[in-house]
Amino acid sequence: MRVLFLESHPMWRYGLPNGFRDAGHEVQVSGPLTADNIPRIIGSFAPQLIVMLGWTEEHISLKRKWIREHVRAAGVPFVYWATEDPIHTEIFSIPFITQVQPHFVFTVSLSLVDRYEKLGFPAAHMDFGWHASVHKPAGKEQPFTCSMAVVANAYPAVFRVYPGFYRLESLQTLITPVLQAGLRVDFWGWHWDEMECYLGFKLPPQWLHGYLPYPEAYKVYNSADIVIGLQNVPGQVTQRTYEILASGGFLLTSDTPAVRGLFEPGRHLAVTNSAAETAALVRHYLARPELRREISLRGKEAVAGHSYRHRAEYIIKVLQERKILSPI
Repeated sequence: MRVLFLESHPMWRYGLPNGFRDAGHEVQVSGPLTADNIPRIIGSFAPQLIVMLGWTEEHISLKRKWIREHVRAAGVPFVYWATEDPIHTEIFSIPFITQVQPHFVFTVSLSLVDRYEKLGFPAAHMDFGWHASVHKPAGKEQPFTCSMAVVANAYPAVFRVYPGFYRLESLQTLITPVLQAGLRVDFWGWHWDEMECYLGFKLPPQWLHGYLPYPEAYKVYNSADIVIGLQNVPGQVTQRTYEILASGGFLLTSDTPAVRGLFEPGRHLAVTNSAAETAALVRHYLARPELRREISLRGKEAVAGHSYRHRAEYIIKVLQERKILSPI
């Protein structure tokens, strides 16, 4: 099957498109969309399935009219994967699908499937995944070697808009107690220099490494003794949860129902419910490198069935069952 992704962002180019390739499909990723190149790409590639996902430059209001017009004219099944749910469902996901009119919506939030169905969009749940081209074990590498690492954007502006955002609780449970204990944490990502009011700690400039290209993230996951992984909501896990474990990193994250539904704490990863527990776990695992290695290996095994090849095969299966696609 020929599958066209209308996307350009590096974070999405390496995952699901490669999963479809692994599953035996021919894939093209469009790159930046224009009013002229959308029909040209569709015409030359002749896709049998068109996919969009996430929230990137390709989803801006100007491009939505072009997408709807040219995809509809092509008569090709069109799928959107709503990866920004549930945080941005109201301000982004629903307005976007209302404007571009996909034939089917996959969402990372199981609780939103019925919502989409009631809006007239056939829908199903599909979680994040990982791909071996960018999420893989490796040796420790300078300049990424460190005791503890965070790979994430800080999002202080989001916390100002959504002060009840669970990610803030996750951050203050996972990071603040480590800083208060006088331990160094190295940060890759934007805006950590603006987080003193949330962390209760001014991060030294030498701990802040700024933007990390997405394909480089696995180097940090393999070079840090402990990777601290934030969670956004209790009912689902973040994209990086799968990616850190698939890369062979040792993950310390929040103790949520979604994490426990997928993994066994102490066997696949470490979880914490409180600042005191975080401090104790960090001391415990930093002193036990062999135990960290054993848990990391089991964590990688635990995500084996969550690759983007598995996600691609699931998409095809669901779309065939729902009569969006004909049997291949």
